[in-house]
This record gives sequence, C-alpha cells and structure tokens, in this order.
Amino acid sequence: MIIVTGAAGFIGSYLIKKLNEENFNAIIAVDEFIHPEKNKHLEGLRIQERVDRHVFMEWLDEHHELTEFIFHIGARTDTTEFDRNLLNHLNTQYTKDVWLRCVKYQIPLIYASSAATYGLGELGYRDDEKLVPQLNPLNPYGQSKQDFDVWALEQKEKPFFWVGLKFFNVYGPHEEHKGRMASVIFHAFHQIRNTGKMKLFRSHHLDYKDGEQMRDFVYVKDVADVCLFLMRHRKNSGIYNMGSGKARTFKDLVRAVFLAMGKAEVIEFVDTPADIRDKYQYFTEASMDKIRSIGYSKPFHSLEEGTTDYVQNYLLKRLSAE
Repeated sequence: MIIVTGAAGFIGSYLIKKLNEENFNAIIAVDEFIHPEKNKHLEGLRIQERVDRHVFMEWLDEHHELTEFIFHIGARTDTTEFDRNLLNHLNTQYTKDVWLRCVKYQIPLIYASSAATYGLGELGYRDDEKLVPQLNPLNPYGQSKQDFDVWALEQKEKPFFWVGLKFFNVYGPHEEHKGRMASVIFHAFHQIRNTGKMKLFRSHHLDYKDGEQMRDFVYVKDVADVCLFLMRHRKNSGIYNMGSGKARTFKDLVRAVFLAMGKAEVIEFVDTPADIRDKYQYFTEASMDKIRSIGYSKPFHSLEEGTTDYVQNYLLKRLSAE
C-alpha cells in the first residue's frame, strides 16, 4: 500500500492520479474529506481506502506492515495564516508524528517542505542542508516548515529513506479549491476571462521593472514525476528543491496565459499593498543541481509549455463542462 496524505488537495490528488497511471492502485488516501470541491479531485481514481487524518496515526499503527511508502503532502498551506499554534499542530507536530512512525516501522517517507523556508533568499536558493538552520522564513507558514526541516536534520534516528521536498510555485490541475492561495496562472485565467485584462503588482524595487518580479513556477506534472522517481530511487536521503530551476517574470506568465486563451494582451499595474511590501519576494529560483546529481534527468516543462497545457487541456475544458 502507498499512503498519500493531503489526498484530496492539489498536489496530493494529482500524485494519486499519476500513481494510478503507473499501475499503483493500492492507494490509501488520507485527508478530512469534508470539502465537496476537494473531494471531486478523487473522482475516478483507484483508491483502496480513505482514512480521516484525525485517526491516521492509529490506523498506521495497525496497518504499518502492509505500508510500502508514505507521501506526506498534507499541510496547512495558507501563507497568510498567523495562528502559530495551529500551524505547529497541523504542519510541524503532525509531520513529526508521521516521521517517528516511519522510523519505528521502517517505512520510506517523502514529506512536503516549502520554498517559503528561504525567506527573502538572503542565502540563495540552494538545497544545501548545512544552510537550513540559518534560513529566515517570512511568515508563520514558512516557519512551521522550517522548524520541521531543522528537527529532521537533527534526528539521530531517521527512516531508511526520506526526502523533504521544498516546493516552489506549483501550478496546475486540481488547485481550484485553494481560493487566494491558487496559482497566479489560475487567477490570471479567470481574471482575463471575466475582465479581458490582468492586473499585476507594480514594482517597488529599483532593480525590477513593473511585472518583472520573478518566481520559479513549476508544473504539478513535474512534481509528480519527481515524486515517483524518488519512490523508486530510495537512496540519497535529504532535503531537495522542487522547482523548475528557471525563474520567470509575472509578465512572462500572463503573456503565456493570454496566448493560450487566444486573447489580446492587456496588462495593468497596481501598487503592491503597503503592508506586504517589506516582505515581498522579487526573485526566487530553485537550484536543481542536487536532484540532477542523483540521476533525475527528465526535463521540466517550460512556463509556456506548462501554461498552455494547463489552460487549454484543463481550465478551458472545465469551463466548457460547467
């Protein structure tokens, strides 16, 4: 059995789809399953059992002998959440509980970390574990992920294989339930459809022109491919970046969406809200040398390739089906 937590969410549900495509059908889906819109992501997927996340630890204690692998993707991912106790409970402590069982039962583990741990990128974006304790996240969400990464590296006892994946700006199918936390591509598609134009934040940094703030956007299909590679690889444990390795501007992204929709390009700029300007990231780019060094050789989708596939084969088709 392969366990996927956060199973009804964005990355978790797409990962199950990919596992099914590779003929892994004994899937244990762990989530709350109380959100109808999220549960739609699991329709048509081959899942052996659904387990509520509140009872998952007890379930694992009973079924660990049949468990082959755990993808712990579930987390509270709202970067505007400031309840540190909640984030510690759902992100840091829950992941510790999973980890300790993987040690006890010798189950290989991949868990979701985040590029939010890098903060403003003062130390760059290399997945060098020696730098992890020095990172300075900008928000409580990033700190909750950072706290676990630091804790994991300090542990004397570890699962025989484990990986923490620092997700950068992931986009793609199954993210519509995320609201304001959905990708810029998702929001651009709907804003363009509704208004015929797209609004981007104006730059308040002398080194960047309006719309030329840069992020590492990575397609969820690439994330799933890396996860399956690591599941089969099962060596070279550690913390790895999960980005595309190529920073692109928001203007590039929006132009790709306009093109994929067959719409004329109309971009307007608005001031970045004053309360987030001092914590606004103007550049992120994952160093992907580490994952390449252990044998992952598949090319990542370019921003244009991923955007075109996402818009034309998912967002437009979903719209026409409504």
